[in-house]
Amino acid sequence: MPAVTVDDLTALPRLEVPAGARRRPAVSVTQAPSGFEGEGFPVRRAFAGVDLASLDPFVHMDQMGEVEYAPGEPRGTAWHPHRGFETVTYMIDGTFQHRDSTGGGGLITNGDTQWMTAGAGILHIERPPEALVASGGLFHGVQLWVNLPSADKWVPPRYQDLRGESVGLVSTPDGGALVRVIAGQIGGHGGPGATHTPMAMVHATLAPGAELELPWNPEFNALVYVLSGSGAVAGTGRPVATGQLAVLGAGDTVVVRADGRQESRSPELDVLVLGGRPIGEPVVAYGPFVMNSRAEIVQAFEDYQRGALGTVPADPSA
Repeated sequence: MPAVTVDDLTALPRLEVPAGARRRPAVSVTQAPSGFEGEGFPVRRAFAGVDLASLDPFVHMDQMGEVEYAPGEPRGTAWHPHRGFETVTYMIDGTFQHRDSTGGGGLITNGDTQWMTAGAGILHIERPPEALVASGGLFHGVQLWVNLPSADKWVPPRYQDLRGESVGLVSTPDGGALVRVIAGQIGGHGGPGATHTPMAMVHATLAPGAELELPWNPEFNALVYVLSGSGAVAGTGRPVATGQLAVLGAGDTVVVRADGRQESRSPELDVLVLGGRPIGEPVVAYGPFVMNSRAEIVQAFEDYQRGALGTVPADPSA
């Protein structure tokens, strides 16, 4: 799992935890069911079975892969619309290509993030590039849906192409964990993602037996999703493993500990830590739209059908 790595973790800035910080307890741990998305690429539905109130401001998250494609097998999605939220596509291994109706897009690979604010409406497509389709290869990433408050659901669409080398990199005091800050502020260390909804997004890799204590905004909720490996979360040491999501309660820090022995396929513990300030508004999500009412969902479908969410641009390769 390469994403962004460094040879010497001891050379990175160190996380500092305020004295007397309260460790957040584990409220629940759920297992993500497996399924398929788009044209048939495998996913784990990370938020399945979790109350939306515990997820707010997040709505949906898929772990895409991890899968080793044979030549000709890589798959993506067809052109489709979105309105009312932001999609965050974080590519850990492999390459994904994005295009949208505003002219935005590009390739993301090995630690890159594509942050798309759908806002008032956009069409986009995600697919592996032709070279990857021809060769096959490893494909592993995450797509997160971040809700927008009602005041921002009608903002113009925008696209952020965040390269892996721009993420904030920090380590634990003992050098046992690498922390990649993709968005938000963690103990004074910031990530490059610009968000409408105040939030934080972190990808951490822990060596066997290592413990990570992340300073966490007490106004934010806190979710820990295990990409691979096994360990425990919270001060109580609640066990977690690949494909499980832990919802944490109130407090000042998020604690994750890696088991001393990991499987050979996953020699380290990799987790995604998410949190944001809850929006606290009604959420009505249907298909590719996330709005505040059923009437707004109906309007979104009508606007899409009459072409108000954009048009598919000409294929530059044609």
